[in-house]
Amino acid sequence: MKFLIGLFVAGTAVVGQAQTTTSSDQVASDRQVEIRELRSELEAISARLGRLEAIERAGAGASAVPPTGGGNGAAVAAQPTTAPAAGEMAATVAVAPAVASSVAAGTQPVISAEDRGTLDFFRGTTLNFGVDGYYGYNFNQPIGRVNLLRAYDVSSNSFSINQASVVIERLPRAEAGQRFGGRVDLQFGQATEALQGSSANEQRPQVWRNLYQAYGSYLAPVGSGLEVDFGKWSSSLGVEGNYTKDQINYSRSYLFNFLPFYHTGFRANYNVTPKVNVAYWLVNGAQQTEDFNGFKSQAFATTLKPAKTLTWNVNYYFGQEQRDVLPTLNPGLPTGPTQPGLPTTNISPTPDGREHIFDTYATWNVTPKLTLVGEGDYVINRTLSESAPAHVSAGAAYVRYALPRSWAVAGRVEYLSDRGGLFSGTTQALKETTFTAEHQFAAGFLTRMEYRRDFSNRQFFLTDQADVLSHAQSTATVGLVYWWGMKQGSW
Repeated sequence: MKFLIGLFVAGTAVVGQAQTTTSSDQVASDRQVEIRELRSELEAISARLGRLEAIERAGAGASAVPPTGGGNGAAVAAQPTTAPAAGEMAATVAVAPAVASSVAAGTQPVISAEDRGTLDFFRGTTLNFGVDGYYGYNFNQPIGRVNLLRAYDVSSNSFSINQASVVIERLPRAEAGQRFGGRVDLQFGQATEALQGSSANEQRPQVWRNLYQAYGSYLAPVGSGLEVDFGKWSSSLGVEGNYTKDQINYSRSYLFNFLPFYHTGFRANYNVTPKVNVAYWLVNGAQQTEDFNGFKSQAFATTLKPAKTLTWNVNYYFGQEQRDVLPTLNPGLPTGPTQPGLPTTNISPTPDGREHIFDTYATWNVTPKLTLVGEGDYVINRTLSESAPAHVSAGAAYVRYALPRSWAVAGRVEYLSDRGGLFSGTTQALKETTFTAEHQFAAGFLTRMEYRRDFSNRQFFLTDQADVLSHAQSTATVGLVYWWGMKQGSW
């Protein structure tokens, strides 16, 4: 309205100046023409305002209909001039014709509860896909083309699909009245067997092989919000994670390979302040979808954010991680593959030793281009309560620097002391250095080129001769990572 008044005043000033060169009749005629034009514009604006108010009233009225989903779907339909979010696009297109025709006719649009439920679902749900592949070459030319002590890039001289992933996520959102949610990650490819398809940590790996994460969430109305999850989730022990696109290097560290990949059970986390989050887990154990000893493990985790650019995690995990039954890989009739264990697989004496993991890491975004990460871990484990303990102590440091034109360089150095062979099967001191160059061709597509060298104070690594081992192995890797979907940030 202020704009229109300004136009009117400006027009009046122009007409006033024209009186010095035109007759009074001409001035009056011009003024009438301008007034009619302004009135026409005011009527158009008034009509549009009326239509928008009608749509708003229709949306408010529709909210009285019992919804089929959480959130405020009517608000999306009531704002046709705002581009819908990617997660709402399909549902918005579905109801847009009815809204558009109602606006054109100047009537109130009618949005059914079913349409609103569709809009509500897409507002808070993301569907994402990823493909991660690589070619690696081990200069030792090891027999079997196997890279030892690697979690993912395990093959040498082979084009490999590390993993193909599908991620469906719907998180609780208190502000939208959506207190229930969940997440499912399906995973296929080489990393699947390394992560959750191995008999080393699963009773029936064939049952759970492709289910990397599956949990439901509830955000309880307690203080700032107490989130409780049940199911299987990725472990937060260690700074590195499953999805390559979110990591600094392509290959993973010794610590990622050694620390738990996932847990199954209950967890709860609570934001004490915007800078302090605390969490508690009660789980089957380390990467056990099904418990293989009946003893439940626990963890206490704290995340500190003393500054916007600094995050520090401190975790303590403890439990019994020894088997009392062997895996059932090919169960026979009549029990079939649905039985988690057979009486003949019992182990005696029952291992009752405890494992303790102290894990801490910090990430510092020094500048928008420079990121520094440090990690330290200490693990102690006993097979029996009276057994001599095995120890692992390790540390790693990471650096990443972003270059112009979507390039970046990164490095990692790591040291791991494996006393008792808890990690590698033999007592040794391990070191590795990694250099990575990264280029992101477009949003959702990047390549990483990496050179890595592993060292040991023992002859441990495979060579091209069956009876000859080496103190070191060097590898060169090119990884290609693709991802697309609606989830922003880290997966």
